Amino acid sequence: MKRPRTKRRSGLGPDAERLVWLANGLAESGSRAEDRFWEVRLTEQIDQLLDEGDEDTINIALDQLYASSLTAYDELADFVESRAENAGRKRDDEDVLLIAAPMLSWSRYRIPAPALSSAVLANLRVHLQAHVLADGVRLSVANCLFSPDQLPVGYCNTARFAEDIGQAARLDQDLEIDAGSLAETTQFLSDTRYLLFAVAVARGKPMFRWQENGGDREHALTQWRNQGGACLVPLLPGCAVEVVLPDAYFAASRRADRESRAYAVRASVAFLGTALEAPASHLRAVIAPFHDTQLEEFRIGLTLKEGEQVVHGIVWPLLGAEDDGADVLAQIEATLRECGVTDIVSLDHRFPMEYCDDCGAPLYPSPDGEAVHAELPETPSDPMPRHLH
Repeated sequence: MKRPRTKRRSGLGPDAERLVWLANGLAESGSRAEDRFWEVRLTEQIDQLLDEGDEDTINIALDQLYASSLTAYDELADFVESRAENAGRKRDDEDVLLIAAPMLSWSRYRIPAPALSSAVLANLRVHLQAHVLADGVRLSVANCLFSPDQLPVGYCNTARFAEDIGQAARLDQDLEIDAGSLAETTQFLSDTRYLLFAVAVARGKPMFRWQENGGDREHALTQWRNQGGACLVPLLPGCAVEVVLPDAYFAASRRADRESRAYAVRASVAFLGTALEAPASHLRAVIAPFHDTQLEEFRIGLTLKEGEQVVHGIVWPLLGAEDDGADVLAQIEATLRECGVTDIVSLDHRFPMEYCDDCGAPLYPSPDGEAVHAELPETPSDPMPRHLH
């Protein structure tokens, strides 16, 4: 996924230099004919690096372009993503694609990342083929709901996973994964779970329902939420769930990242309503920008109106090319007001990216203009779980 780049040591190897040259050439191209020249050579170079597992060269080239040409950076990042998720990149007769179906979720309890039974997989296949995928698509569904910690790390690992599940899709068989081999899941109030699957079709045929005549993305999303979501929600007991439209792996992941920010605000307001019996109208939100070498994120400290203690905090990271703090701030304030929070304080001085020395949790802005630990007041524990909607 395209992320803000971190600085690496200077000096490019020949493969990274070639990637930079090719990406700059594509960014500066003035015609589709010239585009094709650069695209063919970029494809060959990227595929070679993915096959060799040379993640460092790809990242070094991206870092160089992020500092020198954002247009060329976007071109290279798009190409790397498209090749990594393209499980049919070595085939001329088929299109095989890794797809993600994200689910935004929150709970007062632990959000599970469960394995999927054969019955659930069979049900999911029916709904995916009825509402999301085009007719005649072969399909492989991985038998887990993945947390972000369990997704493939990096472009090369993504390409390897795409190839494995893509082979299963060509055979129209689901992919069995040992859930015990997956990384441990970090727990948050709100988080994302991913259903991963791959599809295979003859080259040039539609993959998605909205590629067919009369198809529509919004209709597919509505049907998937009503039908597919209905068989996924029981796998996350005690959780509120919002389903995101399935799409190519990186595009769906970015959409989930964007939508998860407002979802985290809604989840936090709802959580405080249940945990403290404090409706949104009784809350105050304090928003502040947090910087490293540049603006990285906004953090929101939530307090009760009659108190100064920050009882809960939310991180709103900047994504992709976002660098206009004013626009992002307006979006955060609009989201809070939609949730019913009207007492909003926006601090305009720079905060450093501070975290708790003991537990590593982010520090959040207080009404006094300080970065503090978020602490819920002590309340009697809830003896009975509540299903959250």
